[in-house]
Amino acid sequence: MTNKAARNTPGTAATEGSRLDPRALNRATLARQLLLRREPVSAMPAYDAVGHLLGLQAQNVKPPYHALAARLDGFEPEQLSALMADRAVVRIVTLRSTIHTHTAEDCLTLRPLVQPARERELNQFRKGLVGVDLDRLAAIARELVEAEPRTLKQLREALIVEWPDADPFALGLAARCRLPLVQVTPRGLWGRSGQVALTTAEHWLGRPAEPAPALEAVVRRYLAAFGPASVKDMQTWAGLTRLRDAFERLRPELLTFRDDNGVELFDLPDAPRPDPDTPAPPRLLPEFDNLLLSHADRSRVVPPALKGRSWQGNQAYRTFLVDGFLAGIWKIEEDVLTLEPFGRLTKEQRHELVEEAGRMLAVLHGHESYDIRFGTVAN
Repeated sequence: MTNKAARNTPGTAATEGSRLDPRALNRATLARQLLLRREPVSAMPAYDAVGHLLGLQAQNVKPPYHALAARLDGFEPEQLSALMADRAVVRIVTLRSTIHTHTAEDCLTLRPLVQPARERELNQFRKGLVGVDLDRLAAIARELVEAEPRTLKQLREALIVEWPDADPFALGLAARCRLPLVQVTPRGLWGRSGQVALTTAEHWLGRPAEPAPALEAVVRRYLAAFGPASVKDMQTWAGLTRLRDAFERLRPELLTFRDDNGVELFDLPDAPRPDPDTPAPPRLLPEFDNLLLSHADRSRVVPPALKGRSWQGNQAYRTFLVDGFLAGIWKIEEDVLTLEPFGRLTKEQRHELVEEAGRMLAVLHGHESYDIRFGTVAN
């Protein structure tokens, strides 16, 4: 896949073997994430953006739409919604055992790539699966959801008949881990409601799963979207371990750098590494955006003093960036969008942030009227 984010990007900020501080890493990652400069949809349609970004976090319905609104110029929610209705993109559990919106092609290959991690996940629930034949469970569950899409509740109710002494929650999770279950529409469509109903990716897409891609190919794509990065960074993104060998096999064709802690970072030779002083416009991001989740060391986006401030328990807040770094959270309640900065913003930064919020509202909620206000984050 062509790294279109590299086009028309300011010149390189570092030479091979040099040190990249958090600001240099910030600008490089923002460029690849389409957050330093929005890519026109005429050059990178929504489908291509989903593929370039290796999927969009989709724990809730709206985040993929907010993610693309922040990254694409000319994006309209109907563009992604139509792709989902046409089964060109799907919602499925993949990376880090979380729901992602993937292209159909990535759904059929990335899920096999992370399948070993989904199998290991079952070890946490083995007490609730005593006496359960997992192969038979997968076969029964596949027959059920391919006969008609089922909710997890319906699936658990059917499986408990076969294993009445098992934990119903564990049975449902075992089906999700063993099978590539996608959420069928209308779930995920913009402006539509629908409960989570599941069938297999193969049944929904009308074609069989494909072999997991070569790790080297995935490393290249990860670096194109999230680099420069360490081995541990990619392992955090994928929820996998033992990726060092793949990086070593690619070493002759990659550049290497060091971060401020001396950790080795790998990168593609032709990937953008803008000057650290390149201006970074404010951006509003959805909860669980992969920008904040795809590195072991998140200091390239999250200042150390703000570590943990974008979360409460297991729930992530919607966040915004100022000068490329996490700077606050935002929320919509009724007809008010509230921006809650973690620290003091300049008058110009506040003005630009309000403009960006207004742009997002126009893209995703153009038929509604909202007030944009500043609030205070509760400590």
